[in-house]
Amino acid sequence: MTTFALIGAGAGLGLATARRFGAAGHTVALLARDTRRLDDLTAELAGGGIEARGFTADVLDIESLTAALYAAGTSLGPIEILQYSPVPRADFMKSVLDTAADDLDAPLAFSVKGPVTAVNAVLPGMRKLGRGTLLFVNGSSAVRPNPNVAGTSIAFAAESAYAGMLHDALAPENIHAAQLIIPGAIRPDAEHSSPDVLAERLYGIHAKRDGFRHYAEPLPDRRPEAKP
Repeated sequence: MTTFALIGAGAGLGLATARRFGAAGHTVALLARDTRRLDDLTAELAGGGIEARGFTADVLDIESLTAALYAAGTSLGPIEILQYSPVPRADFMKSVLDTAADDLDAPLAFSVKGPVTAVNAVLPGMRKLGRGTLLFVNGSSAVRPNPNVAGTSIAFAAESAYAGMLHDALAPENIHAAQLIIPGAIRPDAEHSSPDVLAERLYGIHAKRDGFRHYAEPLPDRRPEAKP
């Protein structure tokens, strides 16, 4: 049995993807900063017959993130699928003209150093398995820079570049790196962007392994006002 590790566990998309991968037979490792949230999510998954465990970690803390992923792989089984989808902080959302150099430290640590740390932590196990999937989830500013949310636009673009390079470099090793762009808000009533629909889409990306960038729905004609 292998493990699905979710960085940025929450009650919406995170819980839906955990259910989907758990239903496919994977154990589930949930990583987030809030211990109480992790306890609630693992209990809910256990109620559905899914083996899950929470691991406290902060993506801005390289040591805690590395330690949590190591603990997950050791206690639950090798990590075959990693999903990186923490929600950006509100203070990343400054306009481009209000963004100073120091304002980019946290967004870049969140969207670049965090993913690099996570990937480096799970790659040895994936290589030993002979397979693996790295899933990166971003908003539309990753591909269409939005001057109202300069921090995420810059950091998501850098994350996209990193993930794209991984896609090319790891393909010969049967490790698939892919990105899902979610242009709109995630809502239970959204046709293409409800948590359950997105979870199914992410599972499909893992199973089909067809290409790098995927869109939950087409980008709108106009730039979004201030969506990350």
